[in-house]
Amino acid sequence: MNDIRRTFLWVIFGFSMVLLWDQWQLYNGHKATFFPPPAAAPTAASTEKQTAAPTSGVKDLPVASVTTAGANPAAGPSQVPVSATAAVSSARERIDVSTDVLKLSFDSEGGSLVRSEFLKFGDTLDQQKPFVLLDESKARVYLAQTGLIGGPFASHKTPMQFTGERELKAGQKELNLTFESAETGGLKLIKTYTLTRGSYAMKVSHKVVNTGTAPATPQLYVQLVRDGNKPEGESAFYMTFTGPAVYTDAKKFQKIEFSDIEKSKADFEKTTQQGYVAMVQHYFASAWLLPENTSRENFARKVDTNLYAVGMITPFNEVAPGQTKTLDVTLFVGPQEEKTLEALAPGLELVKDYGWLTVLAKPLYWLLDRLFSFLQNWGWAIVALVFLLKLAFYWLNAKAYSSMAKMKAINPRIMEMRERLKDNPQQMQQEMMRIYREEKVNPMGGCFPIMVQIPVFIALYWVLLSSVEMRNAPWIGWIQDLSAPDPYFILPVVMTLSTMLQTALNPAPPDPMQAKLMWIMPLVFSVMFFFFPAGLVLYWITNNILSIAQQWVINTRMGVPPQFNLPKFR
Repeated sequence: MNDIRRTFLWVIFGFSMVLLWDQWQLYNGHKATFFPPPAAAPTAASTEKQTAAPTSGVKDLPVASVTTAGANPAAGPSQVPVSATAAVSSARERIDVSTDVLKLSFDSEGGSLVRSEFLKFGDTLDQQKPFVLLDESKARVYLAQTGLIGGPFASHKTPMQFTGERELKAGQKELNLTFESAETGGLKLIKTYTLTRGSYAMKVSHKVVNTGTAPATPQLYVQLVRDGNKPEGESAFYMTFTGPAVYTDAKKFQKIEFSDIEKSKADFEKTTQQGYVAMVQHYFASAWLLPENTSRENFARKVDTNLYAVGMITPFNEVAPGQTKTLDVTLFVGPQEEKTLEALAPGLELVKDYGWLTVLAKPLYWLLDRLFSFLQNWGWAIVALVFLLKLAFYWLNAKAYSSMAKMKAINPRIMEMRERLKDNPQQMQQEMMRIYREEKVNPMGGCFPIMVQIPVFIALYWVLLSSVEMRNAPWIGWIQDLSAPDPYFILPVVMTLSTMLQTALNPAPPDPMQAKLMWIMPLVFSVMFFFFPAGLVLYWITNNILSIAQQWVINTRMGVPPQFNLPKFR
């Protein structure tokens, strides 16, 4: 009875630690890991402001501070406009365009991209609808904006005239969309988007024409504006990152928490000549890329209640009267397909976040991709990859299971000795160590070889969790989406049974409390898998089955018949 009470106390203690951890995360300004509060939608006031005039991430520059078109008083992030500086045009319209992979919506005010649909990826909650990343609605604010600062020039608030076709037709490789502003501060801004067949990256050309009588030194800003909510339908168990990121040659990939922006504690490299800024979430990302060796200033700012921006500012240098200067940038809005991202820019593939195990995860993804190209099924590719990993670690596993078999062989002696010397703990410990020496058994011999492999399998976990290729990817029968939980919970049940069988085959710890915990912890852990993507559960089942098979063979070869050590909770 006392043992049962202790077991319940351990469970309550573990659950209390989970709750304390969540509260500690909230206290430090982070999102709760296990029980996140309901996501706060943008306030009615801020959503209305976004609909009328999309906001940026920084404070307004007072118009009165700009004296002439050529003046450039300390141009920087603080000059990127927030509230409307010009009256909203009655001719403002939404321009919908489509290619073979994208359906996009642009706002004639500023020529901003305000909605993106991915025609080859289904929505998380309704696979019949295309997945929406960028959006401007009551539920979601996520925009891509550009404009000029350094004077009263055209920004993403300025009404623009649209010209161009709205659909990529059969046989057509490119689609050009042009937004042209009227003369503003002596300058005219002509913004041209070039969409390419099969691509989620678009070239955005910014042509500045000085129609005035004085030279001007504008600066171009590009930014991504997003609310701080987690993506709809994402499980809290995934613990994936959502928020801005900055990449530079010096500091590499730098994730920025919304809470750090809120507290003005965001730490990232501000000035550089390479890299990009991005908004990252599970499976998808958006990013602005400037040409290499282009000076730029990175910024991340709070816009409004639950609205944030990340962006870059780069100079045009002086534009003389009658002169025209052009600066091309690239906007990526799409899925985190690793090979595509690598081809676009150095380091862009890091938006597919593997965390600190990237050095192991990248080759594992490469091998998984090679297996898929051969098998043409991501489910069987996962099974094949786990099989190859178990083969690579065969001798390490063999050493671990041999040590476990020796422990199982002497376990009756250990249990008899513990019962005999239960009133003399010191002598019990000495006798136990003597038995281990005589039998040449290392109690930790079964743990170390397995611990060596843990980083590899954790890295594989992140590969499967992060790979957008798993979305809508079928395996067999009822599993039609490896990125979604098993709809009938068959795989989680099999995973739980295989975990129990594996636990039963292991030697029971001499301490009764440890023996109980050895059963409780795997069962608690197995419950989590009912909420995990089917691809992750498939990987774990395969690993369990191969481990059981190898352990069974080694025990039999060593003359230790497989024996099931069932739990005793009394």
